Amino acid sequence: MTGMQQLLMIEDDQRLAQMVAEYLERSGYAVAHVGEARAGLARLEQPAGALPDLVVLDLMLPDGDGLDLCRRIRALPGDAGRVPVLMLTAKGDPMDRVIGLEVGADDYLPKPFEPRELLARIRAVLRRRGEAGAPATPRQLRFGSLEIDRDARTVAIGGERRELTAYQFDLLVTLAERAGRVLTRDQIMEAVRGRELEAFDRSIDVHMGRIRAAIEVDVKNPKRILTVRGVGYVFAKQQD
Repeated sequence: MTGMQQLLMIEDDQRLAQMVAEYLERSGYAVAHVGEARAGLARLEQPAGALPDLVVLDLMLPDGDGLDLCRRIRALPGDAGRVPVLMLTAKGDPMDRVIGLEVGADDYLPKPFEPRELLARIRAVLRRRGEAGAPATPRQLRFGSLEIDRDARTVAIGGERRELTAYQFDLLVTLAERAGRVLTRDQIMEAVRGRELEAFDRSIDVHMGRIRAAIEVDVKNPKRILTVRGVGYVFAKQQD
């Protein structure tokens, strides 16, 4: 499957690594696993196109210390030195967390942990990195006669205001910011609420129907918010 974000797990506990990798792969990530610091560093010394999107790094490794490896990762040239790092540790000492963050880790999760929490933290780190590297977003979005003002939190068609609830406005902005990109229901809801949802949550469809009623000329033949059957929704880039 192309387009999957790539994770590198550096963890010597084979059983834990396999369990976590299977969970993350079911959640849409591609996971590579190595059990030693030297092997992990070698993976990060590859050309930029082969770099992972995030490293899950255990603090205790058979051939080195995770803190030292994190320092070495941050000292790598170019994009390799900027790969996000999420540290795992069996130690509960708050000082370990402080040191981990000081040497360049983006987040820190003590063992034992719930795979769901690890997934949430991975998503949060990747989201923060994406936002930090993204260009400034215009405060007003215009698509043909449709105008969305983020600051005033208003929507207008040809200068005529259309009424949406605060939540519906956030949903519309989420789609409009990613115009042309197909989003699943979970991706849309996660972007608005910041949490993972169950696949059977269909309230998104109700809200989309109400947004369409406000901004579409013909609700039965929408031109702005399109349904991609079996996947989710896409906001059309080209509009009248």
